[in-house]
Amino acid sequence: MTRQRISSGSAFEARVGYSRAVRVGSHIFVAGTAPIMPNDADPPTGAYDQAKRVIEIAAAALAEAGATLDDVVRTRLYLTDAADIDEVGRAHGEAFATARPATTGIVTTLLDPRWKVEIEFDAVVGDHD
Repeated sequence: MTRQRISSGSAFEARVGYSRAVRVGSHIFVAGTAPIMPNDADPPTGAYDQAKRVIEIAAAALAEAGATLDDVVRTRLYLTDAADIDEVGRAHGEAFATARPATTGIVTTLLDPRWKVEIEFDAVVGDHD
């Protein structure tokens, strides 16, 4: 089966050995995505705005792989503070009001102390309702 790799262009990808997303057949896997800003600018300070940025980055990777947010079947939310779930959940709910993917929330430490959220996305394209 053909493997399509989608890159964000980050030097970190080559150094660590990963892709922003990978499509194999009808399945698309988007790596844990953090609120990275253009030109290494600081991320938004609020959890809602960070989650919106994460979803925007993932949506672009999904589009490159031939999918949309409506094709997402699973997400994993990594939060640095459980108290942020309402704000992250609000952004998630706005993005996935139609798809309503299976979702897991995990509280953990992230690589950059400015990040409040990182999200993984799995999608399946083709016939589905």
